[in-house]
Amino acid sequence: MTAVSRPGSRTGRRRVAAAAGLLCAGWTLLLGVVAGFHDFPRGLLVLVCAVLVAAGVWQGVLRRGSARVAALAGAAVALAGTVWLLVDEGFLRVLLLLGLGALGWYVAARIAFRPVVELPAAEPPRHPVLVVNPRSGDGRAARVGLVAAARERGIETVELGPGQDLAALVRERIAAGADAVAMAGGDGSQAVAAGLAAEAGLPFACIPSGTRNHFALDLGVDRDDVVGALDALVEGGERRVDLGEVNGRVFVNNVSLGVYAEAVQQAAYRASKVRTLLGTVPLSLGADGASRDLRWVTPGGRQLHGAAVILVGNNQYRLSGAAGAGTRPAIDQGLLGITVVDPPDGRTRPRRRPVRQWSAPEFTVGGCGPVAAGIDGEAAVLDPPVLFRSRPAVLRVRIAARHPGASPSAVEPVGAVRALRALARIAAGHDPTPAPPVSPRRAAPAPASSPAGRAGRGPRC
Repeated sequence: MTAVSRPGSRTGRRRVAAAAGLLCAGWTLLLGVVAGFHDFPRGLLVLVCAVLVAAGVWQGVLRRGSARVAALAGAAVALAGTVWLLVDEGFLRVLLLLGLGALGWYVAARIAFRPVVELPAAEPPRHPVLVVNPRSGDGRAARVGLVAAARERGIETVELGPGQDLAALVRERIAAGADAVAMAGGDGSQAVAAGLAAEAGLPFACIPSGTRNHFALDLGVDRDDVVGALDALVEGGERRVDLGEVNGRVFVNNVSLGVYAEAVQQAAYRASKVRTLLGTVPLSLGADGASRDLRWVTPGGRQLHGAAVILVGNNQYRLSGAAGAGTRPAIDQGLLGITVVDPPDGRTRPRRRPVRQWSAPEFTVGGCGPVAAGIDGEAAVLDPPVLFRSRPAVLRVRIAARHPGASPSAVEPVGAVRALRALARIAAGHDPTPAPPVSPRRAAPAPASSPAGRAGRGPRC
């Protein structure tokens, strides 16, 4: 059985939005060109305005967070400035139409690029259990009435008490007959519960009641609909996703080594993150710093030591500046996403690249002593060699039918040209949202002669 695009009104709405986005984009630019030549040379200001507005709107479509806000603010400033300059020159109507075209372009493109995946219907479990960490997200589960909502749906609910072992609690409920596990908590809690559900071969539901809920975001769970996420165990679809593993410990998002990992070990980090991180940088990167002791192998087989940050993800993250930056377009590729940040050092010959990013089924980092790590944001210390590996398609994830079912970056292409092509394909009826696999598959092990295979033996001190 394969996953298919969600049919009906939602797919039709995306096609209409994509077509409208293309029309509005063309209208915005054409209006600027016509106005520019109609009343030369003053009309050139309108043309410049149209270009700036179009660029700002398009960057607002492709980027996220503060970059999106800055791009849209720039477009608004360009439009407002031109209105102020040309309002007495008879251009007010043209500028109004230009603003409406830009607004329609942005709204339509955002609708068209919203991921929508139809997952195969799954048989509802008979004895699902929801484990709630009431302290996650500053008590978010209690604020939304999650426990009561779960009981209304016939889901057994267990709260994690202070000092109680989460793994032991989940194992206890599975041994008592639970046939599905849901976890309401942060990403660290999600990793524990997901690993045990995968071990038992049970369906798992991610309930986003933590602070950031990165795993939920990349799964396609609506982070603003905490209660609605429970419907994954009532009328949800199922997909299979990967888990990551580091020295036998499961992670759902990523593991960080280097400066950040050293910072999260400190007691002051929670109260003053930025100050602690800045204070850690010179210590970690100094001649005797722990980051200098990290040893790893490049994709080409070159053995290196030292790095500011080594980030190993459960599948690859998009870097800053790309559409959907900070998210993973897919978490079902059976590969680790490896990113090494290594600021240029004039003393090193030959000079090393400041950022490397590649994918591999396994990766090893060596060291001459215990290695500080941040595992899904939680502090840990690992014994070298630190062995990372992907566990492909081991987790059966249930997702509510009305939730997206895919990462926000699953559709958004990188770059303006690709984005325009994607809009045209959506308008023509081709859905770019990848259909997630629903059957298990295994990643081929790295040959002993490959760089990953050599790294598996661990670099020497």
